[in-house]
Amino acid sequence: MSNTTATPSSETPTAATPYGTLPSASLPASRKPVSLPRLADMHARGEKISMLTAYDATFAAMADAAGIDCLLVGDSLGMVCQGLNSTVGVSLDTMRYHTDSVSRGLRRVQGTAWLIADLPFGSYQESREQALRSATVLMQAGAHMVKLEGGGWTTETVRFLVERGIPVCAHLGLTPQTVHALGGYRVQGKGDAGALLKQHAHALQDAGATMLVLEMVPAALAAELTNELKHCATIGIGAGKGTAGQVLVLHDMLGINLGKMPKFVRNFMADAPGVLPALKAYVQAVKDGSFPDDRLHAW
Repeated sequence: MSNTTATPSSETPTAATPYGTLPSASLPASRKPVSLPRLADMHARGEKISMLTAYDATFAAMADAAGIDCLLVGDSLGMVCQGLNSTVGVSLDTMRYHTDSVSRGLRRVQGTAWLIADLPFGSYQESREQALRSATVLMQAGAHMVKLEGGGWTTETVRFLVERGIPVCAHLGLTPQTVHALGGYRVQGKGDAGALLKQHAHALQDAGATMLVLEMVPAALAAELTNELKHCATIGIGAGKGTAGQVLVLHDMLGINLGKMPKFVRNFMADAPGVLPALKAYVQAVKDGSFPDDRLHAW
C-alpha cells in the first residue's frame, strides 16, 4: 500500500457544511467582475442593467450565480428583515453589518456582481463630512458604491464624495427615507413636478453620479431622462421599461413580503421551480425588455 497522500482534484466539490453549500458563482472566464467602466459600456451599448437587493451572504451568492449585474444592500432591509414600518429606523451600523455579510457571500464564491450600499437616514444629511464618514464605513465593509436619496441639496454631497474616489448612485422620485414629507408612497414627478425632477437629475449627473434610481415616476418621464443622461445610467423601479436598468426588492420578486405587493412587482417564483431559476428568469426578463410591462407595472 502506498504511503503517498492523494492530492484532491480541482474537480472535487466543496464539502457540505451543516448549513448547506453556497452555489457556485459565475465563472470568471464567462463573466469578468462588474466595474464602473463595464457598467458605463453596458449603458452606452443599450444593454439593460439588472439589479436586485440582497441582505445576506447566501442570497448574494445565489443572485451572483444567476447573473445579476448589481446587488443593492438596501435600507429596505428595515422593512424586509427587521419588520419596521419604513426605512427611517435603519442605522448605519445595521447597514454596515448587512453590507459586510453580502460582501462575504460574494467573496466566498468569487462573485462578480457590483455591490452598492444605501446610506441610511441621518447618516449624510448633517454635512458632506458626515456623508464621507458614513460612506467610508460602508466602503470598508465591502461596498463598491454608495447610494443616497434626494436632489437639490444632495448635489454638492455627491460631488464631495465622487471627488474623493467614492462612486455614487443617486435616487429620485419616491424617496422612502422622506416618505412622511411626501405624504405617503405616491407616484412622483407628475405634471409640473417633472421639470424639477429632471433638473435635479441633470445636476446629480453633473456632480458625478454614475447611476440614478428612479422610483415610482411616470414611465414617459423616466424614458426622457434616460435618453438625456448620457453619463448616468437610470435604474427603474416602478418607472417603466424605458430606463437603462431595473431593480426590485429580492423578497418582492420571490413573492414573499409582509405587506401588499406593489404594482410594479412581478412574482418570478410563480412560474419557477426554485429560487435560482426565478432569479435567472428575472435577469433574462430585464435583459430582453419583457419586464417591466408598462401596461401592468408603470404609471
